[in-house]
Amino acid sequence: MRSFSVFYTGDYLDEAGKIAYPEIGLDLLEDVPYIRCGFLWDLKPSPGDDGYWERLYSLEVKPEHILQANALVVFRPWIKASAFSKGAGNLIAVARAGAGYDKIDIAACTENDVAVLNTPDTLAHSTASSALLLMLALAKRLPEQERLARSGCWDRQSELMGRDLIGLTLGIVGLGKSGSELARLAAPFNMRVIAYSPHADLARAQELGVTLVSSLYELLRESDFISLHCRLDDNTRRFIGETEFKMIKPTAYFINVARGEMVDQRALVRALREWWIAGAGLDVFEMEPLPADDPLTRLDNVILTPHWLPSTHQAARATMSQVADGIRDVSQGKLPKNIVNTDVLDRPGFHEKLAQFEENAAPEPAVLPRLARSTS
Repeated sequence: MRSFSVFYTGDYLDEAGKIAYPEIGLDLLEDVPYIRCGFLWDLKPSPGDDGYWERLYSLEVKPEHILQANALVVFRPWIKASAFSKGAGNLIAVARAGAGYDKIDIAACTENDVAVLNTPDTLAHSTASSALLLMLALAKRLPEQERLARSGCWDRQSELMGRDLIGLTLGIVGLGKSGSELARLAAPFNMRVIAYSPHADLARAQELGVTLVSSLYELLRESDFISLHCRLDDNTRRFIGETEFKMIKPTAYFINVARGEMVDQRALVRALREWWIAGAGLDVFEMEPLPADDPLTRLDNVILTPHWLPSTHQAARATMSQVADGIRDVSQGKLPKNIVNTDVLDRPGFHEKLAQFEENAAPEPAVLPRLARSTS
């Protein structure tokens, strides 16, 4: 039996070093005697370090983290090429707890014989239902209605007439897992659903009742709600800017539950402030956390949530279950599912690393300590 070390990034912990988030899934590995689970403690918040929360989305995995782990489970931190400056002789897999992996240098992982795993399906429903929630809240003018009720100014009811979704056009950018799920969820509202998704399956789109359009501009011009569900890459980074916002109807709403870097946020602020569009619902931002004094926070026609709206108990459990399955496979010298960098499968070094743990496929009675504390 060969010991297999898994380290979770420290942003899963609170200042006291306790697990801060439910459903992290350590219990899913408790019956695997050769797996030792620990945390990268220097990436956790420290008492009195208020700046930690400003750095939360810029935390980085360090070379010493790479050296000590056979597998890493990554929540928010970056894995840049510099993390491999001291090599990666022990590291076999990086498991991203989510669908997106834009903060991981895929090429560097491949060059160092490290497989990158993600969980592409587990957040599809919660992400899509979050987009639908924002659509309904904007259409019904929920934030304004709530403020009106709290203020006691019921004489202003006539100023706040909302809209129903029936008969309106929903434009989905990216008809992948969450985009397809949004189309399914929107079906009972009898909306016209269109999508711009160059790699979409035509048969699947037809099955969902979605009409594929030939260009992003066509979708922007025709939609009453525009919802982003595509992946962040070089083609989609800041691909929605001033030109695009000026194409949108002044009565339309913009939804982003994908990645904030897809949008020129300064242009979005101007579009909202000058009423080029009716409003927006945003769970993601160019800079995260969103600064408290950001111009978006002073606008009444936008709903803001802290990159957490799709985070539910069910989605977290499903995500960490897939992560645990991948860790189990790698710890037994087996190929895991959901490998993002499939080129790593052509590298002998990766297979040599994996083969070291084939002996764990046979059950052994001994049980190693459950938690290993990182030395960092």
